[in-house]
Amino acid sequence: MIKSEHIAQQKIRQYLERHLRAEDIDAVFALPAHRRAQAILEKSELSEHEIAKALSDASGFEFVENFDADISAKDVLPLKFISQYQCLPTTAGHIAVSWPPSEDMQKWAIALADELPVWKIATSNAIKEKISQLFGVGADSLMGKDADDFSDIADTDIEEDENAAVIKFVNEIITRALADRATDIHIEPQRDSLVIRYRIDGNLVPVKLPENLIKFKDAVTSRIKIMARLNISEKRRPQDGRIVFSTKDGTEIDIRVSSLPTLYGESVSLRLLSQNSQPTGIEDLGFLPDDIERISKPLSRPHGIILVTGPTGSGKSTTLSAFIRRLRSPEIRIITVEDPVEYEIGSVNQTQVHPEIGLTFSSVLRSILRQDPDIIMVGEIRDRETADIAIRASLTGHLVLSTLHTNDAAGALTRLIDMDIEPFLIASSVEMILAQRLVRRLCSCSVKADYDTGYMASCIDALGLPASEISHMEDARKPRGCDKCRGIGYFGRVGIFEILITDEEVHSMIVARKTAQEIRKAARLNGMRTLQECGWELFKRGMTGLEEIMYYANASEEKDA
Repeated sequence: MIKSEHIAQQKIRQYLERHLRAEDIDAVFALPAHRRAQAILEKSELSEHEIAKALSDASGFEFVENFDADISAKDVLPLKFISQYQCLPTTAGHIAVSWPPSEDMQKWAIALADELPVWKIATSNAIKEKISQLFGVGADSLMGKDADDFSDIADTDIEEDENAAVIKFVNEIITRALADRATDIHIEPQRDSLVIRYRIDGNLVPVKLPENLIKFKDAVTSRIKIMARLNISEKRRPQDGRIVFSTKDGTEIDIRVSSLPTLYGESVSLRLLSQNSQPTGIEDLGFLPDDIERISKPLSRPHGIILVTGPTGSGKSTTLSAFIRRLRSPEIRIITVEDPVEYEIGSVNQTQVHPEIGLTFSSVLRSILRQDPDIIMVGEIRDRETADIAIRASLTGHLVLSTLHTNDAAGALTRLIDMDIEPFLIASSVEMILAQRLVRRLCSCSVKADYDTGYMASCIDALGLPASEISHMEDARKPRGCDKCRGIGYFGRVGIFEILITDEEVHSMIVARKTAQEIRKAARLNGMRTLQECGWELFKRGMTGLEEIMYYANASEEKDA
């Protein structure tokens, strides 16, 4: 039975009069029906649940909070109809909508589904999520001219040409990545398909895509290159660019774009950098309380070098950013040289390198020394020249912070020696080396760990820890999985750290050109906690899972009994 559209609209208006101004109500009803619920959410202080419940009461259609999409939805209703009205078949004969259906819409649904449907009211975001899961992210953007023509249906406004469809699709891919907390988007052309993957909490997650995406493969790449101000006609050479992407709430996201020619087209990678998501202080990085005390002394010194080491993607730049935020003050002049400038920090002079015009780390560093800085941050020490200038800067009264690509803290010292830096200069300048990795943080749905005793004993042995550690697991937890973490059991990441303070014994070992293994062993005897031991502490405190730290069980080149 077709409900009275007029009566439902009157009841909805009466409800909205208590929450919106008259002009806002008129603006809502001027929109296509499928956009109205979202508009009310943006213009009022009502929650999605409250809006959907009010629409249910006004229309007489049942409100459903949780529902599953019918996998045969493609056979029941055309994608264009589903996209246009943001509706989705659920269980047999039921259709969920975000706004009470108009009489014309109900008539079309009866004709297309070949039966009288039972209408349900659901939140607009829930329906969008289910459509993406069923048809792929951006499916409604790219339906274009492959879909049936419903232009004679009321409230239609989706007649778009292919260019507009691709623009909408790219925006949706980026918006979904931000909603999923992705740090990177990888767009990878294959022979007969286009693969898009998000990096979420360090792991790559494939994105379900619409079936007809392959025909838009080149257009998607070109659109991103246009946004990044790259040369779209140049497809033989790698290119780098930048996009400033604005979200609906006005937040600006800095996106670094890299294109690389491959066998089947250009592979495009996007690094998403949100100023709002970066840690604001050292405490946000995951340091254990005693580690914060250990790093505070070197950071408070007026000169010397502090190095942060680890592989790409281990959070080195984020740590340096947190250090700079801790050190900045009106009395201190801080200058950085970075490639690229990932986080903008107020009251700090930040410089971007441009090797193509000769603006390298070493050349900028020379100029910085003539700028009267107190603290210098060098994004990365890549060669002997940069290392030599940084060390000499530290010896002339500057505190220098930088990064190196080494596997552990002690390896940074031998890496500098490999760059032909004199050991006595290294010993005189390097104050602290911090090696780090990122492990996934347990979601709030985690449960108490109940691993088998024998298995735990083998894990403790593999990590090089004393057997007595098995008795200190009262707070340990393991992943379970919920809707918030998409059933994975982890949500976000936390750092594990290896902090090497260069005391007199380490100074002597550097000058004597001792190996990284020997320096590491001596540092452990003096209280240095390894990456594995730090990870175990986080596991014992219920912050991460056992499998996360077992990944590093054989990461070191030597184990201590």
